Amino acid sequence: MTSEPLQVTFTLPNRTRATERPKAPEPKPRPAIEGSIPRLSRVMALAITFNDLIACGKAQDLADLARLGMVTRARITQIMDLTMLAPDIQEEVLHLPRVTKGRPPITELKVRSIAKLLYWPQQREAWQALKRTGTVVTQHI
Repeated sequence: MTSEPLQVTFTLPNRTRATERPKAPEPKPRPAIEGSIPRLSRVMALAITFNDLIACGKAQDLADLARLGMVTRARITQIMDLTMLAPDIQEEVLHLPRVTKGRPPITELKVRSIAKLLYWPQQREAWQALKRTGTVVTQHI
C-alpha cells in the first residue's frame, strides 16, 4: 500500500457583515378597505367568544366575564342575549356590510328585541322585516 496524501477541495461561502446582507423586499401595500366593521358585528363576535369561554371553563359565569371585561353584569347579559338568535341570523350579523358613513340602519338594540322572540321562525320573520324596512315588527305569543 502506498500512502499518498489525500487532497480535499471545497468552497466556503462568502461571509458578509450584517450591513452587507441583501435587504428583504418591501411588503406590497394592502389595498385600502373602505369603511369599518359594524359595532353590531363586533358585539356578536364578542358574545360568541364569551359563550365559548364559559363552555370551555375559562370563565365560570356571566359575573366572571363582567369582572374580566370591567363592565356591568347587565351589559354582559345584553351582549349574551345575542346568542339567543337563530344561527343563520347570527351569521348574517357577523357578515354585515361595512359602514362607510353615518350610522348603520341595523342596531344592537333592534336586534336584541328580535332575540327576545322564543321561536326561530318568528326571529327570521322579524329579521327580514328589519332588513327591509329598518324597523322591528315583533309579535309575542
